[in-house]
Amino acid sequence: MASHLSAPETAIQTVVATAELTVDTTGIGFVDITREAARFLDECRAADGVLLLFLRHTSAALTIQENADPDVQRDLVTALDRLAPAGAGWRHDTEGPDDMPAHVKTMLSGVSLHVPVAGGHMQLGTWQAIYLVEHRAQPHRRHVVLQFLGSGW
Repeated sequence: MASHLSAPETAIQTVVATAELTVDTTGIGFVDITREAARFLDECRAADGVLLLFLRHTSAALTIQENADPDVQRDLVTALDRLAPAGAGWRHDTEGPDDMPAHVKTMLSGVSLHVPVAGGHMQLGTWQAIYLVEHRAQPHRRHVVLQFLGSGW
């Protein structure tokens, strides 16, 4: 198998910018936050570096997934429900029968992401978007910390 590594580009780290994004969910499902992340990079005048995203919750998650076919998101919700069903006899049910399955789903999918940034733009693939994944049935207000580390314009 052939491979090719491009020449490395270096940048002096001059920018550390942080903001919090508040997302109101409508229940189980995916919320695309790619535009908000891009707006954050514009506002902090990001050039080259890394965008870090951190979700401050244990029953929702962050992921990078396909943005072209909504069936992918529906199938992913189905897959996670199969891995951590609500009626599986969980001991922790303080906030309802979907609480513990939501924690398991979050553990499987994660609460942080990092995305390379070049020329002020996230280096996502053609069909990729950044999503907050709500694992709880009821609407929630979620908080995502966005941080850019790198050089600025």
